[in-house]
Amino acid sequence: MNVTATPAPKSSILLEIEVPSERLDRAIRDATGRLSRRTRVAGFRPGKAPRPILERVLGPTAVLDEAVEELVQAAYRDAITEQGIVPLTNADVEMVEAEEGKPLRFKATVQVRPEVALGDYTSFNFSPEIEEITPEKVDKVVEELRDQNATLAAVEDRPARDGDWAVIGFAGTRDGVAFDGGTSERMPLIIGEDRLIPGFEANIVGLRPGESTEFDITFPEDYPEASLAGAQAHFAVDLKELREKILPAADDAFAQSMGDYADLATLRTDVDGRLRRNALDKARHEFADKIIEYAVANATIELPDILVEQEVEVMHDEFRSQLVRQGIGEAAYLKATSQTEQDLHAEFRPRAEHRTKVLLVLSTIADNEGIVIPEAEIEAQVDMARARYDDPKTVRYFESERGRNFIRSTLRRTRLVETLVDRWLVAHPEHPALPHLEDDAPSAVSDAQAEANASIDATDPGAIPDAIE
Repeated sequence: MNVTATPAPKSSILLEIEVPSERLDRAIRDATGRLSRRTRVAGFRPGKAPRPILERVLGPTAVLDEAVEELVQAAYRDAITEQGIVPLTNADVEMVEAEEGKPLRFKATVQVRPEVALGDYTSFNFSPEIEEITPEKVDKVVEELRDQNATLAAVEDRPARDGDWAVIGFAGTRDGVAFDGGTSERMPLIIGEDRLIPGFEANIVGLRPGESTEFDITFPEDYPEASLAGAQAHFAVDLKELREKILPAADDAFAQSMGDYADLATLRTDVDGRLRRNALDKARHEFADKIIEYAVANATIELPDILVEQEVEVMHDEFRSQLVRQGIGEAAYLKATSQTEQDLHAEFRPRAEHRTKVLLVLSTIADNEGIVIPEAEIEAQVDMARARYDDPKTVRYFESERGRNFIRSTLRRTRLVETLVDRWLVAHPEHPALPHLEDDAPSAVSDAQAEANASIDATDPGAIPDAIE
């Protein structure tokens, strides 16, 4: 068998395969036997009908078609083994010549893991940027703590204003007729946050509990309920209750109520320390992200469609999970936004291309740096998945070879980036240390992307070998 392999666009290989005529003849004999055994022909026992009779029953090319189909599959498997090719998907086959008595000739275009040509990924001219922690930022955190510990008190001596907590009743009509969703006996809201129709809450400002008001208002053009978008409605509103937020005084007693703090100064010192640690951790993560983007920008890679399409599906599954957490169904979301699933995929595709490129580039750099993850760490991650997920399908994914490869690739990428960050810090001892805040080992199985990969049984691009060993 003669095989010629030529690089083709989109990270694919064109295989031109020629199979000797003797092998096609043998395949025809085998096909005749198979068809004879599974075809009922009057006057012949199973397996005994000759080829001419079979072709009279099944069609003049039935035997040749059967032989070619089987031979193409076998020859293709032999060819990719001979060439050391690991295909990403089934090949596109084009028949060149399939004539009895002559060599069988066909072409097979197969997508493979793309070759990544690395550029520089270490000689960058940027450094970590650490946020400055000022007394004003400490003040802001203390104010947030006071706000979180505020109490609500009834307002009796003044009218409503922005920031007050109110309970209202309202009835809305269009041309004197009530409409769905336009009436409520008791609706809690915070005045000024515009959670209802824009401009609605401004009409409550100045009212006292027990007072009422009426007004006209126009729904925005992009209002989710199409029948109300851009329409004018009339509302009658009663202010039933009014409360204001009372913040605790910023004093030693407040600090002591927040924990083991002797006074307000001690609390402020603790807040300052936490902000500084967070700033260092944030600087490390942002520095790592910049290193990744630098490495990816300097690498050359031609992405195969199949990997990008898989990443689009991963992102789609992540999006579905996000909608579920918000209590929104995908069908309802698509209707409200006037989108189709195809529109979503088109929206996801640029980010999917970038994510795929990042995964492949970091995997290649990890190979270059000799990053290896011990099997014990992978098994520990599988145990984490077993403990985290109740869904048997998700657990089976992480227990499978494909899932373990996902874990291995994810940990390799994490370790690689941390190695590059630490290497820079060692080379720049004058720079402040950038410790991690996390005490636990990094998890490869506990984020939305991991769950999405498990959901669609995805293959991590970084786990696909370049060739058969």
